[in-house]
Amino acid sequence: MTANLDRFHRFDWGVPPASKGDWAFLLHMLHSLRSNGRMAAVVPHGVLFRGSAEGRIRQTVIEKNLLDAVIGLPANLFYGTSIPACILVFKKNRATNDVLFIDASGKDANGNLRYRKDKNQNKLDQCHIDDIFRAYTERVDVERFAHVASFEEIAANEFNLNIPRYVDTFEEEELIDIEEVQGNIERIKAEIAVVEARWRSI
Repeated sequence: MTANLDRFHRFDWGVPPASKGDWAFLLHMLHSLRSNGRMAAVVPHGVLFRGSAEGRIRQTVIEKNLLDAVIGLPANLFYGTSIPACILVFKKNRATNDVLFIDASGKDANGNLRYRKDKNQNKLDQCHIDDIFRAYTERVDVERFAHVASFEEIAANEFNLNIPRYVDTFEEEELIDIEEVQGNIERIKAEIAVVEARWRSI
């Protein structure tokens, strides 16, 4: 398919690959919005970083200042699939050209999950939804949760929207006390030697 075959001009910014129709749906919805419209769509994370035609479409959408927010969701949230998804929020006639990134798939600053693990499926309780909504409306940086990225920052990342590039959720591993570990090994060896000596005396 080529763009000139679409009489509605939905694909003037690029033709999505036939094997991945995510951007085809998104472009259709974007071109259906009113001049002050807003929309949100749930998509797989590949939409954020896949290259080639999708990368060019993503860049154009950002350059035209249509992307308002990227909200990362935890894995195993939706029925029928365990893969993590994200919500893309688009808005026409925006007052700023930044993009808000929210990572609702990890832990807060106190180490608490931003979702609830259930028996078969993860869930977002009302408190988790409220946190996401508050971050979206307040639109400020929140450690390990939200970041307002400028157009220049996104351009420097070559229009890759992969959330970890913007929201740092890295957890430092606890340092290992080598002397304590060595002491535990020596203690265990001594206990084994005592047990073996008792065993041989039976």
